[in-house]
Formats: sequence, C-alpha cells, structure tokens
Amino acid sequence: MARKEKSDTPGRMKQIRLAYQMTKRVDSRVGLVVLGVGVITFAVVLAIGFLIGYPIYAGLLGVLVAVLAMTIVFGRRAERAAFSQMEGQPGAAVAVLQTRAMERQWSVTPTVAANRNQDVVHRAVGRAGIVLVGEGNPNRLRSMITAEKRKMGRVVADVPVYDVLVGDDEGQVPLKKLQSHLLRLPRSLPKQQVNEVNDRLRALGDLLSNMPVPKGPMPKNMRMPRGGRIR
Repeated sequence: MARKEKSDTPGRMKQIRLAYQMTKRVDSRVGLVVLGVGVITFAVVLAIGFLIGYPIYAGLLGVLVAVLAMTIVFGRRAERAAFSQMEGQPGAAVAVLQTRAMERQWSVTPTVAANRNQDVVHRAVGRAGIVLVGEGNPNRLRSMITAEKRKMGRVVADVPVYDVLVGDDEGQVPLKKLQSHLLRLPRSLPKQQVNEVNDRLRALGDLLSNMPVPKGPMPKNMRMPRGGRIR
C-alpha cells in the first residue's frame, strides 16, 4: 500500500502543476491570491494562539488551516478559469454538469435532444426535480425543450421541471453560474423518488429508441399500429 501511495504522489503533483499552469494563463493573479490567503489565515490562527497562551499548538493548527484555505481558494479559481475557457464551445454545459460537485447531487443524461444545428438539451435529475439544460440557439431550444417536457409528462407528470438556457443574454444563465444555479434550486423530492424518476425516464428513453422508425415519409392514409402508440 505504501508503494502505491509513493507512486501516486508524482502523478498528483503533476496534475496540480498542470492545473496551476492552466489557471495562470487565464487568472494571472492566482498565485498571489492563494499565497495571500495562506499567509493571512496562518497569521490569524497564530494570533489567536498567542491570545489564549498556546502559540505552538496554534502554529501547527494554523499551517493545516492555511493549507486547507489555499486549496479551497485555488480549486474555485481553477474551476472558474476552466469554465471561462470552455465558454462558447459545444458541450460546455454538460462538462459543468458532470463535475464532481454536481455528480453528488444530480444524475445527468447528456444530449437527450439535439438537431443538425448542434443545439442540444441535457437532462439533470436531483432532489429539486428535473432540469432541462439547453445550449445553442434560444429560439430553437425553446421548442426542443417544450417537446421534451411533453414527452416526459407521460411518465413524470407530478415532478417539478425547470428549464435553463445557457448563455449571457437576458433570461439565460452564464456557464460559470450554471453549477450554483442548479445547486440553489429548492429540494422537493426525497432520494427514493429521485431514483424512481430516473428509472422512469430511462425506461421511456429505451422505449422510444427501440420503436420502429419508418423509412421515408409515412403515407397520409396510413394509420399507426396500436403497438406503436405510447399510452
């Protein structure tokens, strides 16, 4: 086990170095900010230690707290830098939805609807209900989201459904705020119901994907067979 931890250390350090270099390209002050947070945090904890008469213990604790504070600040700034680089690129929204922080609270299904213009709709299911996240042209996305809501209404009519358009225009949610927007939604479903909703939607998706699709246009006088209808 010790050998494995030693072999993992260079890999982790390389990841941290690469993350710092990537963030530095977008956020030139990241090094100074993170270092400043560490120094200030250590100084505050050490000062408290002198006041209560335990400077040595406070110094040791200050180092740990300072490292933790620096890690949190660097993580947030690195994430913000990554989002700014992804902004405007196809699939950026789903990359945000599938971050580790989101995966703990949301089950994400990428590209539940798409068209030839690369407008896509992703679905996230969590304690708040169902969120349809669209990226692309707002006018085309609204009709796609409406169609997706109509389809889902057959199996989850009693579940709250939210729609989010990713962008910087009025009524849209910027990519860098997408994560916080979803995490702030009110929780209205118990965990057990979230699993049930996921199962229903997966079953609906499987059913629709397995339905036979006619080749070419359907004749006007031809009726759809009963087996092809969804009740």
